[in-house]
Amino acid sequence: MISKHDDSGLGRDPSRRELSRRELSRREFVGDVAKGAAALGAAAPLSAFASASGLPQRALGRTGAEVSVLCLGGWHIGFAASQDEAAAIRVMHAAIDEGVTFFDNSWDYHDGGSENVMGKALASEGRRHKVFLMTKGCERDYAGAMRCIDESLKRLRTDYLDLWQFHEIIYENDPDWVFEQGGIRAAVEAKEAGKIRHIGFTGHRDPRVHKRMLDKPFDWETVQLPINMMDAQFRSFRQEIVPICVERGAGVIGMKSLGRRRHSVARRRGRGRVHPLCAQPAGLVAGGRHHVDGRAAAERGDGARLHADAGGGTARAPGQHPRRGRRRTLRALQDHPAHGRAVPCEAARL
Repeated sequence: MISKHDDSGLGRDPSRRELSRRELSRREFVGDVAKGAAALGAAAPLSAFASASGLPQRALGRTGAEVSVLCLGGWHIGFAASQDEAAAIRVMHAAIDEGVTFFDNSWDYHDGGSENVMGKALASEGRRHKVFLMTKGCERDYAGAMRCIDESLKRLRTDYLDLWQFHEIIYENDPDWVFEQGGIRAAVEAKEAGKIRHIGFTGHRDPRVHKRMLDKPFDWETVQLPINMMDAQFRSFRQEIVPICVERGAGVIGMKSLGRRRHSVARRRGRGRVHPLCAQPAGLVAGGRHHVDGRAAAERGDGARLHADAGGGTARAPGQHPRRGRRRTLRALQDHPAHGRAVPCEAARL
């Protein structure tokens, strides 16, 4: 199992903004990576070997690629770049120097800003060929998926992507849309054309939706999912999805292993300390935010609908963007407990 690395604190807290403006030393970077890597043992008892820098490498399923066990997250580096682009680029260069060979991104992160700054960082001194570069696309139809791929290639300043994934497969009809509307055909054609080398998908919410995607007639090369210490308590990705991936040889990419939005909660209480490099080791929670069923979404009029069962699945409405209209705040859930169900780990953190 591979993990996304989270540098989400860079530049967010004014009291720590100065840290984002100075060069990150090798000792600081290695120390942060070591803290994240220490958590990987319990989450992913798979074979790994150390690189020349000491950071463990691991086979990414049957892709044939050996990548670092920590992956640098694209959303967070994009946010850092919005505060201080030079510092964000230095972080990416330091990551490569210290053995982080797996870089994550997505077509929609910061409206393309994350891919733009990562492309700039990788274009210098031949660094592109030192990393396994992954990005993702939000569209499900043929034309939209192909547009995402082509635009990502341009922003990232590369002629190929090591891994391209369908992003946020979270609605119950997302798997059907990917195949019925031609998204998978676009991905396969892009692979045949040499634009991408491997195809996978991601999802943040419900292992049952992952299972629907895995049941489709396609041999996924990677699957990205959340797992953390609370995963076993509620719709467990590790118990329900990881064994299927291992059996089929699909590379497992874990995310949100240290939870989600902890820093935001702390800041609202006026006592947050956010480190500029917060490692996310492999595997994480069944939902870092609060997910609700279709009734609550329908009351808000945001287009999400069709709660499938008592657990509360939703289906994407025609034309609905995958990152719109699917979450509700904890306060709203507390005010209307009958309308939704918060993920237990989130409530426990508060």
